[in-house]
Amino acid sequence: MGFAYKAAIPAMLGAMVVQSSIYDVRGGSRAVIFDRLQGVKEQVVNEGTHFLVPWLQRSIIFDVRTKPRNIATTTGSKDLQMVSLTLRVLHRPEVKALPKIYQVTTPPPPPQSFSP
Repeated sequence: MGFAYKAAIPAMLGAMVVQSSIYDVRGGSRAVIFDRLQGVKEQVVNEGTHFLVPWLQRSIIFDVRTKPRNIATTTGSKDLQMVSLTLRVLHRPEVKALPKIYQVTTPPPPPQSFSP
C-alpha cells in the first residue's frame, strides 16, 4: 500500500507536465510559438496536436479563415436623393506573415511604476 502512495505523486506530476506540454491547433487556425529565450519564432504551426516546453514556450492561436466585413455609407446624388451603399469585403491574414502580425499588433507591456 505504501508503494502505491509513493508512486501516485510522481505519476500525477508527470501527467500534469505532459498535459501542459500538449496544445491543439483546430481546423481553420494556425499557431505561432512565443519562446521566452528567442522571442516569436518564424515558423507557423499547422493544424493538429503539437508539443511545447511548458514554461519556456507559449502558443498563440490565430484564426485564418476568410471573414466578411460590411462597410455601409450614405451619400447624396446629383438630384438631391440619398443613396445607401454597402460594400462587402472578404479578408484573411497571410499565413506566412503571422509572426510579424503578432509582433506588430501585440501592445507593449505597461511601464513599471515604483513608488518611493
